[in-house]
Amino acid sequence: MKHRILSIGEVLWDLLPTGPLLGGAPANFAVHAQALGGDVKLVSRVGDDALGHEILQRLQAREMSTALIGIDRALPTGTVSVTLAGDGQPEYIIHEQVAWDALALTDEAKTAAAEAHAVCFGSLGQRAPASRAAVEALVAASSLQALRVFDINLRQSFYSREVIEASLALANVLKLNETELPVLAEMFGLGGDTRSQIRALARQHGLQAVAFTRGSQGSCLLVGDEWSEHPGVPTTVADTIGAGDSFTAAFVLGMLERWPVPAIHQRASEVAAFVCSQAGPTPPLPEALRIHAL
Repeated sequence: MKHRILSIGEVLWDLLPTGPLLGGAPANFAVHAQALGGDVKLVSRVGDDALGHEILQRLQAREMSTALIGIDRALPTGTVSVTLAGDGQPEYIIHEQVAWDALALTDEAKTAAAEAHAVCFGSLGQRAPASRAAVEALVAASSLQALRVFDINLRQSFYSREVIEASLALANVLKLNETELPVLAEMFGLGGDTRSQIRALARQHGLQAVAFTRGSQGSCLLVGDEWSEHPGVPTTVADTIGAGDSFTAAFVLGMLERWPVPAIHQRASEVAAFVCSQAGPTPPLPEALRIHAL
């Protein structure tokens, strides 16, 4: 039986100089988790406009369920203006008052949360009160035995200590990157090196696991008491959009499969490297990278 995974939050269009790309961290995660072998549903919201209907068509073409994506009659589909720095790192302007800011809590979504083996959510999708309430309710509706993955995803000014603390209280797994760890270290008074800070986060917030990505410098995993470091898989970078989301997807599937930590880490690194080598956040993944193909 496939692992049931629920992703909650924003789906949108990244407006790059080269043209629009379907994006949003929860949507990227969902597409990759589905491609890796999960049974994935995405809870989000789009506008009743051409961009919104195109999102639904694109997801359906990737064999994604769109049953839990609402259509907002008043607010437009979300968009993000993206520019790429010389090293391929994206810079974002995330537009406000869009459909995913009005995420609705439905009975169907609550049922999906209760049945999920893993639930993934972030901080950006909680920037508006309505969406925050829906996200919190859905994560709380999931089983305490499920992986509750907080992919912190700090963007612009769209986060607060209150949201982060509430999310960490609901989560049992944390995903963060090299720009986000210093923010949390200052917020929670964490001293020492990276390893000490990550262990302190896990201890303070009762986390089962922490995944820490650091771009070209590789990544670290803390699962229980086991620490793993990986230098990253060498690749020629097209852009880095979606790489962290693909890493999270492979990490979650590996955890659900109960793979050894080094095997999880290797596969997640391979998936992220492949995504970096391709243009856009959700390139089709080779069959060899699917989670069943250890």
